[in-house]
Amino acid sequence: MSGVPREKWSKEFSRWFDWVLEEAGIYDYGRYPVKGMGVWLPYGFQIRRRVTELIRDILDSAGHEEVLFPLLIPEHLLRKESEHIRGFEAEVYWVTHGGAEPLDVKLALRPTSETSISYMESFWIKSYRDLPKKFYQIVSIFRYETKATRPMIRLREVTTFKEAHTVHESFEDADRQVGEAIELYKCIFDELGIPYLISRRPEWDKFAGAVYTVAFDLVMPDGRTLQIGTAHHLGQNFTIPFEVRIQLRDESLDYAWQTSYGISDRVVASLIAVHGDDRGLVIPPNVAPIQVVVIPIPVRDEQSREKFNNYLKKIEEILTSNNIRYHVDLRDDVRPGRKFYEWEAKGVPVRIEVGIREAEAGTVVVVRRDTLEKQTVKLEELGAVLKKLFEEIRENLRKRAWEWLNSHVTRVETVEEAQRVLSEKRGVIELPWCGREGCGLELEELVDAGVLGSPLRRPEWVKGKKCPVCGRPAVTSIRLAKKY
Repeated sequence: MSGVPREKWSKEFSRWFDWVLEEAGIYDYGRYPVKGMGVWLPYGFQIRRRVTELIRDILDSAGHEEVLFPLLIPEHLLRKESEHIRGFEAEVYWVTHGGAEPLDVKLALRPTSETSISYMESFWIKSYRDLPKKFYQIVSIFRYETKATRPMIRLREVTTFKEAHTVHESFEDADRQVGEAIELYKCIFDELGIPYLISRRPEWDKFAGAVYTVAFDLVMPDGRTLQIGTAHHLGQNFTIPFEVRIQLRDESLDYAWQTSYGISDRVVASLIAVHGDDRGLVIPPNVAPIQVVVIPIPVRDEQSREKFNNYLKKIEEILTSNNIRYHVDLRDDVRPGRKFYEWEAKGVPVRIEVGIREAEAGTVVVVRRDTLEKQTVKLEELGAVLKKLFEEIRENLRKRAWEWLNSHVTRVETVEEAQRVLSEKRGVIELPWCGREGCGLELEELVDAGVLGSPLRRPEWVKGKKCPVCGRPAVTSIRLAKKY
């Protein structure tokens, strides 16, 4: 099912994205008088809330416990892990005064919470019997982003930062937890129909303070990639400076091992970006604030109006009894055609059109947002039809999004091919790679693109291939793309 046209969505994505945020009432960006910060509007906040509820449900079901840490982090805590602070130092917002008085300790607005959480874990965790421990919080973080800011995509206040932090008795158990984090993220993105590439970031681009980093990337409609999730094996890099020591099974003492993994506002940006079309949003039914909008066609005949209103009540009863989130648009100063346009822009999965003709026939007209296909449905069949439609829409959105991603990942063997593909359609190009850092950095320069990393397992297709920089046998592949 192809749905409606997506030319503006892909060819004019930047303008489309700004337009749809405003038209659908998602996010007011650019008018708040602090650069890189925006305001979630009521409809957008409801989408955000349902996405965060999904994240909470999935993490809670995997044994994670939600916590809430202070926003302010003392400078000495942030500086305890030297590699970590070097990675964030240029991005930290500092609080230096309380009222008119200078503070004796500089306080950072949380850029991320490894340091503050590790500090508290040093009091809470004493034995392997306490482990594994899995905490998470969904909070605001602040980073002084110096690149061009973009709503939801590149912000100075990230208002929806889900960060999970786990503690383990061994390197191997922390390694296993990174694997669990990857599966949890796959589950979250799959529920939202968001496609992804999973890559191990190269050493020069891993999270500051991590042993290694695994990232999820999405190809956006303009062909550039967006990092939408990360998972980090932190080793003992934070537990040593913060003295998170545990008694092991053999009664010896050692430092615990940690992981962390995060998702941000970008998960909502991705949801908007990958499923949209030229008419606006297309929201999967499972996270749509309104799953069905009912548009009554005005009844002019006074005698027929009562009959029509009673029929509307029957429709509402069916929607309520099937636990469907719905809205009846009763505005009498807006024509039905205008209502269609507005609700299509908001991405409501299903529209019901009903007039006196349908009331007399005991039917409704049902329109699905992803394809705009119409069907006439008998009232007694409406509940079952809608539930079936919700599943069909979710599957169609998921399939369409994955087809887009797969069509924008191209395997090549030479620098020239990589340059050509990125100039013609962007997306991700994948080259054979010897695994050496020098060759990876040189490829970034030659191709004029950023490195995403390598697949978690050596791909079969690189067997017998050679690194295009040094000519040595390829041990894996390397992914490059124009990145946000």
